[in-house]
Amino acid sequence: MTKDNLKPDEFNPYYGTYINATAGLDLKNGLKVSGEHTINFLRTVPSEKLEYRYATGKWTVKEIIQHLIDSERVFAYRALRIAREDQTALPGFEQDDYVSPSKANTRSLDQLLNEYASVRQSNVALFESFSDRMLTHLGTASNSPVSVRAIGFIIMGHEIHHCGVIKERYLDN
Repeated sequence: MTKDNLKPDEFNPYYGTYINATAGLDLKNGLKVSGEHTINFLRTVPSEKLEYRYATGKWTVKEIIQHLIDSERVFAYRALRIAREDQTALPGFEQDDYVSPSKANTRSLDQLLNEYASVRQSNVALFESFSDRMLTHLGTASNSPVSVRAIGFIIMGHEIHHCGVIKERYLDN
């Protein structure tokens, strides 16, 4: 299953950029491959860039990694609830409110990447447990309809997006 299997009513158009970034990736295998690619890429970031901010108020690379971890947990929770046919509308979350309390800059790159790998491994298993029918279940999150399978593509596209930001804004300086 690829992003091309998604119907427009399965996600808020806001997430289209993330979903389109997953071109060529199969949902279940893509979660494995993209996670490995992300870890390999993040290991190449020079240590002096891990706590660098390219502008006032912007996140450091360590904070971006923590953001990927936190966001993936939120998205996976949504996918689980929707897959289990929970019809409760799920709230959004304010990503900026998570950054400071995370204390990401006090952690080592290894600590962050080990946590990221654990979260991804858990979510690979979660998505592998979903039947094809479960993947098409629709729910509501952040006041918009979303399918379980769309969430999987959002997870992958979100990390692809942020790796691109790191390359462009943190490593090209």
